[in-house]
Amino acid sequence: MYPRVQLQAGREKSLHFRHHWVFSRAIAHVPEKLENGSLVSVVDAQGNCLATAYYNRNSQIALRVLTFGDAVIDVDFFVAKFRELLAYRKRFIDSLAVDTNAFRLVFGESDGLPGLVVDVYGDFLVIQIHTLGMDKLKDLVVKALLEVLHPLGIIERSDLEVRKKERLRPLAAQVLFGTYPPSDFQISENGLKYVLDVKTGQKTGFFLDQRDNRMVLRKYVSGKKVLNLFSYSGGFSVSALKGKASQVTSVDISAPAMELAKRNFELNGFDPTNHNFIVKDVFDFLEDAAKKGDRYDVVVVDPPAFVKNRESLNHGTNAYIKLNHQAMKVLSDDGILVTSSCSSHVSPELFRTILFKAALQSHRELIILEQKIQPSDHPLNVNFPEGEYLKYVVCSARNIELLRNV
Repeated sequence: MYPRVQLQAGREKSLHFRHHWVFSRAIAHVPEKLENGSLVSVVDAQGNCLATAYYNRNSQIALRVLTFGDAVIDVDFFVAKFRELLAYRKRFIDSLAVDTNAFRLVFGESDGLPGLVVDVYGDFLVIQIHTLGMDKLKDLVVKALLEVLHPLGIIERSDLEVRKKERLRPLAAQVLFGTYPPSDFQISENGLKYVLDVKTGQKTGFFLDQRDNRMVLRKYVSGKKVLNLFSYSGGFSVSALKGKASQVTSVDISAPAMELAKRNFELNGFDPTNHNFIVKDVFDFLEDAAKKGDRYDVVVVDPPAFVKNRESLNHGTNAYIKLNHQAMKVLSDDGILVTSSCSSHVSPELFRTILFKAALQSHRELIILEQKIQPSDHPLNVNFPEGEYLKYVVCSARNIELLRNV
């Protein structure tokens, strides 16, 4: 049905393993004048159809699989896929219609739709498109989303540098259907309310992947003085107050994010004037706080991805070590360190090594109390290990000098 792209003999193994990528070096033959982004049938050396994919010769990942076997990629294909994914989300996100109405519907390759992210915020959807092939399918995606979810608005936030690898330019936010949410629009998460900015905010407007981990934090903060670093719109800060923290200090370099955080405090019945909101570079804040002798019972470290590619691994690893070391310098002697990495190039093993080195520099004994990964609406598919990216660790951080005196 579609133009046939043939693989070299013996290079079809990844498709038998149901992996969604085929690299350019595995390809034996491509039809002449095949346009980048075209849908193709992927066949083995004997001509057997293995998958339906889209093709881009400008990418090292030349083929990205939409389905294993032969299929027609049309509106009905996307409608069936979105209904399947919605049922999966409802199965694993408790009280979806009551306590939580914000979740990720589509998480790229991990959900079998490479190059596409769809986030649901109540009656509004925000999509991101990473690849040329999915960009060419955008109209089908929008039509299918309208049929399955009936949103009031669909907004595209494809302001992603990774698009340049596909010879696509990053796009500013745009409405594909309906309208933007109103300025007072709010979502529900685990019984809490949040306002968000889907037009210019981080990611698609909110860090949905930390939803379960914000709940985890509540267990450790009752009566505690909490420091939330890279606080953005105050997700962890509000959750800490829900867990009965005595005081929360939120630190972020973005003034607009801090204003969102204050609104989120008020929305949930917490008086912002009883807490601290500091607009400052986190590293500078920690350096100044350590000099002043400030101490916190719980420190939450949720930075952006310091390692965006393999080339930045060494530099980013050192940044994570420095950050966690500085965080422990302002942590009370028997405090709790809650720390994360959203860099996919940082493995769980490397992240533990980072914490080991930071603890060594800080003269701390770190005991891991809990380890978490991304939630069920950001699925970790064992056939696609590249989809693993979030590490979240709760540690008891005891001062070694105190331990010597026990």
